[in-house]
Amino acid sequence: MQTLKDMDAVSWVAVILLVVGALNWGLVGLGGFMGTDLNVVHMLLGSISVLENVVYVLVGLAGIWKLWKLFM
Repeated sequence: MQTLKDMDAVSWVAVILLVVGALNWGLVGLGGFMGTDLNVVHMLLGSISVLENVVYVLVGLAGIWKLWKLFM
C-alpha cells in the first residue's frame, strides 16, 4: 500500500481534489436538509461558470485516477 510520503505529485493533487469534492458534496447534502444551498464551489466560482465546471471535471478525473491507481 502506498503511504502519503510515497505519493507522486499527481496523486497528491488527486487526493486534495477528492477531499474538496467530498466536502462539497457533503455540504450540498446537508444544505438540502436545511433548505439552503451550501455548494462552496458554486459560492466561490459561480460567477465564473467555466472555472466552476473545470473544478467539477478535475474532481471527477481525480476520482478516476485514484480508482485506476487502486486497481493497478
